[in-house]
Amino acid sequence: MNKVVEIKDSIFWVGVNDRTTAYFEGLWPLPRGVAYNAYCIVDQKIALVDTVKGAYQMLYLEKIRDIIGEKKVDYLIINHMEPDHSGAVKMITSIYPEIQIIGNKKTKEFVEGFYGIHTNFKVIEDEEELQLGSRTLKFYITPMVHWPETMMTFDARSGVLFSGDAFGGFGTLDGGIFDDEVDVDFYVDETLRYFSNIVAKYSPMVLKAIDKLSAVNISVIAATHGPIYRKNPATIINYYLRWSRQETEKGVIVAYGSMYGNTERMAEMIARSLAENGIERVILHDLSKAHISHVIKNIWRYKGLVLGSCTYNMKVFPPPVILPGGSSALVIGLSCALNGKSARTASTPI
Repeated sequence: MNKVVEIKDSIFWVGVNDRTTAYFEGLWPLPRGVAYNAYCIVDQKIALVDTVKGAYQMLYLEKIRDIIGEKKVDYLIINHMEPDHSGAVKMITSIYPEIQIIGNKKTKEFVEGFYGIHTNFKVIEDEEELQLGSRTLKFYITPMVHWPETMMTFDARSGVLFSGDAFGGFGTLDGGIFDDEVDVDFYVDETLRYFSNIVAKYSPMVLKAIDKLSAVNISVIAATHGPIYRKNPATIINYYLRWSRQETEKGVIVAYGSMYGNTERMAEMIARSLAENGIERVILHDLSKAHISHVIKNIWRYKGLVLGSCTYNMKVFPPPVILPGGSSALVIGLSCALNGKSARTASTPI
């Protein structure tokens, strides 16, 4: 028997925790795993919001049945089609053959292409509504946050916003699932790592999505990863605003590559000089072993960046090869971060 967790007003968390996957999407290390959040809304009609990664679909189904028993499920709302959220779609449509899938036009194309499902799909338009009985769901299409089909679902009665991948981050939910039950600082840091490596490229679309939701009275943010923000949902929204606007904190990243220690000595001297000049947050990254996801996260967070390298066969060191800890294409990854950084003028005081 699973412990049923009610989010608010007959809305239940039916998500799962993944503590076995080493690298998210085969790229980003998961030292403390990741959660795949999904939700079940119980009213006159029953709706599921997103599913989970395929490896966890039976646990997902058990949780649904613990809530609704043998009742039928009327709707499956798909906010995002990445397989870590749509991995149980085929199973759910097989167990509940009368279920109607709710999504936008692009979602329908993905459902057909991914899972060969061509029936019982309702295409919704931006800001269209769906009645479940005593509550109304409203859909906001938010393309390229961070896939073409992404959208969000808002329950007007409870004020819960099902935001898809937006506002989510790495880390399993170890007992606590709400922001007032967990170490929020840890999850904010892992949310920034998620954002800076996966979503930051689409920052203009993130800002458009947040602007679209500006008039919505949100009381709970329920993303597909990370904790559910019920105490202060504005916290994570404001972080996303800051990150998308490339607003930074006082601090400097010193990222270097060193074969025999000389460049490292220079990096340490620079770090010492920064500290002597009042910079309290100075982070050194040895690029031959630091995973690129942590480097990009810190570049996105702080104002200052110093890069240092010796040469290796007339190129920068370390070369863009597979590195300890799973780093790959290091130069490309840094270039992505620096492209965003370049929008903040290099002359900005640290």
